[in-house]
Amino acid sequence: MPKALCIGELLIDFVSTTPDVTLAEAPGFVKAPGGAPANVAVGLAKLGVDTGFIGKVGADAFGDFLREVLQQNGVDTAYLIAGETSRTTLAFVATRSDGMKDITFYRHPGADIQLTPDEIDIGYIQSAELFHYGSVSLSHSPSREATLHAIRSAKASGARLSYDPNLRLMLWDDAANAKRWIWEVMPYADVVKISDEEWEFVTGDADFEQGIERILGLGVKLLVVTLGERGCYYTNGFANGFVDGFTVDVVDTLGAGDAFVAAMLAQLRQYMDLTALEQKQLDPIMRYANAAGALATQKVGVIPSLPTPSEIESFL
Repeated sequence: MPKALCIGELLIDFVSTTPDVTLAEAPGFVKAPGGAPANVAVGLAKLGVDTGFIGKVGADAFGDFLREVLQQNGVDTAYLIAGETSRTTLAFVATRSDGMKDITFYRHPGADIQLTPDEIDIGYIQSAELFHYGSVSLSHSPSREATLHAIRSAKASGARLSYDPNLRLMLWDDAANAKRWIWEVMPYADVVKISDEEWEFVTGDADFEQGIERILGLGVKLLVVTLGERGCYYTNGFANGFVDGFTVDVVDTLGAGDAFVAAMLAQLRQYMDLTALEQKQLDPIMRYANAAGALATQKVGVIPSLPTPSEIESFL
């Protein structure tokens, strides 16, 4: 059984071949496997962590392609389900050199939100030491109920839970609903990663310290705010700090945050108590994660650009 599990969306990103043009102006696209939790699953597997993915794709050519990609990268797909009633979700992405994302999703509805609670295998989840989730699978039923069922099962079994809200407002019916569900699953998490561009929406607070207090007050043991090329900020309520990022020539920023999360989680596995970690332990972990994020910007598409341990070490 896998030591780590990720649940959520698995889809195809069609990434524009020309940077800094709109989707309408883009002359062509490269097909790339994507979906934040699936990216983290591959990132963990590439870093030597035995990982499985729970989700749903269509019983179509794109779904077959995605299953094959996960398997080729060493991710267990025993609970990647092929749905007969809807197609694999697609996203068209205009790449921008400033790191912002211009994305249009084709999901009416996509297979990723058709995962049902009775398709969740509790025994599979209870065997995992690490469980990672996002908020996109909470945007619609029945995947919302399936995700909640899985999160609660992982928490009850004593796994370490990791949460990246990964805000994609265009996938929600309204912003208030997005905020409600993003917060609904926050208290289950031990580790939370939020990007700086998501911070104000998620916390509702331009005051950084108040936002931090609100999240840690829910029982979150480690909060990390990624700052793009500027690196990241972390706090466990005991130790905190900023760790500088790396300057690289960016090809495609999509998935840098997922590479960061995978590298951070892989490094954190050696520590039982996250609240006892000091700056001397957390700084190198975040530097390692920053390096993984920087390396992920060097190729088009997320999964092909996720780094191996040797690539991170040679980069550092």
